[in-house]
This record gives sequence, structure tokens and C-alpha cells, in this order.
Amino acid sequence: MKRSEINKVLMEMEAFVREYRFALPPFCHFTPEDWRTKGRDYDEIRDNMLGWDITDYGLGDFDRVGFSLITLRNGNVAQKDKYAKTYAEKLLYLREGQYSPMHFHWSKMEDIINRGGGNVLIRVYNSTPGEGLDETGEVRVHMDGRELVVPAGTQVRLTPGESITIPPYLYHDFSVEEGTGPVLLGEVSQCNDDNTDNRFLKPVGRFPTIEEDEPPYRLLCNEYPKG
Repeated sequence: MKRSEINKVLMEMEAFVREYRFALPPFCHFTPEDWRTKGRDYDEIRDNMLGWDITDYGLGDFDRVGFSLITLRNGNVAQKDKYAKTYAEKLLYLREGQYSPMHFHWSKMEDIINRGGGNVLIRVYNSTPGEGLDETGEVRVHMDGRELVVPAGTQVRLTPGESITIPPYLYHDFSVEEGTGPVLLGEVSQCNDDNTDNRFLKPVGRFPTIEEDEPPYRLLCNEYPKG
């Protein structure tokens, strides 16, 4: 992705978050120049990869496969003594036409919440003992205190305010219902570790390769300078 494209997407998400009156923590507003002045007292942000994030899954087609997100809080499974939080929270922004590929988490349980905008569609499958896709077994899902049993491959629709619980080993993907517009999602979960706890049905990457065609508007969570 070009840096100019990333800048545009971050500004777009920032405006959408503001439209739905979700106040972001101070570190989300730090400029690259601000980060050069931040000492070791901000290491929790660096070590736990809090802040702005973009993924195109290494496929180079962000408009179709990818989304924007902000990690607001997170523990650290590799440094539990230093960072004792057992939970995480994110905001995710999906444009209409974007897709997040089929995956599950070995450890993390999460709630996905539609915070505002259009409708999100989450397709669900059980996993097999060999970590494949169970295309026949019924799926038991929990949505806002209600338990449902749906056929494998059902796209569960979340309208604004609705949520679904995704337990470990439950395959799921994301897309936006056509004609409903972009979506702001919340994610409340156990600690998040994108390096070790994502099992994609088809192997993909994580961070985009960036072509620097203009200065960054915000630093991404993998770009912070050391304190």
C-alpha cells in the first residue's frame, strides 16, 4: 500500500469514529513528531501494539481484502508478569466491499459488536479435529444473551447494537452487507496476540508492504520508535 492510501484510510476511520461519538484515548492522536518525544513510560503502547493498524493480509488488494483497526487496550501473553491485563479491546472499520478472510483463534474468545453504521455479516463454521472447515455440522452461536443453532456457513447479520460471541476454534469471516454502508465494529476479548493466535483457513500475511510516497499521518502500531 502507498503511505498516501494508508493516511487517507486512517483519516476516514478517524472521521467515522468521531461521527459515532466514540472518544479515542490520547495516544491515538499522537503525530510521528510526538512519538519521537515519548519515553519508556509509553512502553505499554509499544510492547502491546496499541494504536492504529492496517491490514491487507499481505495480498496488496486492500479495497477488497482488509480493514482498518485501533487496539485500545491489550495485555501481553509473552510478558504476563509485566502486563497483567487478561483482556483486550479494539475498534474495527470495514468499508462496504471489504472482506476479512476465514480464520479462528486457538486461545482468544471475543465478542464482536456492531457499534454503528451498516450491517456486518459474519459467516460461521465449526472446525474439524484437523483444523479444517466442518461444512456440515450445525453451529451454536450466542448473540446478546440468546443462543441460536444455525447451519454451517450461515452468515449471521449484526445490525447496529448487536453482537456475537466467537469462542476459540470457531471459524469466522467478515463482510459488510451490500447497500448498508461502512461499519464500525467493537471487539472485546481475551488478550490479543496476532503473531501466534490466528489460524487462517488459507495462509495470508499480516501487515502491508508500504510504499513511502508522503509523510505518515499517524504511525502504525508496528512503527513506533523506541523510548
